Amino acid sequence: MTSELTPEEAARGALRAGIPIEDGRHEEVATTAGHIHSVISTLRELDFGEIPPASSFRAGRGNTDATL
Repeated sequence: MTSELTPEEAARGALRAGIPIEDGRHEEVATTAGHIHSVISTLRELDFGEIPPASSFRAGRGNTDATL
């Protein structure tokens, strides 16, 4: 369980990473970072089971029929 990133936390984190944020943009950055975090959290919950990694896919092979 994570809490929302505050604008101040976003500014401190960005500064530690060497990416200073202009004044007045901290809230936008915190909101965007929160959204990215929620998307990544959702992706981590997916069960891919027996699906092979993308590196095993070879384009141009297999059925080329585009009909559904």
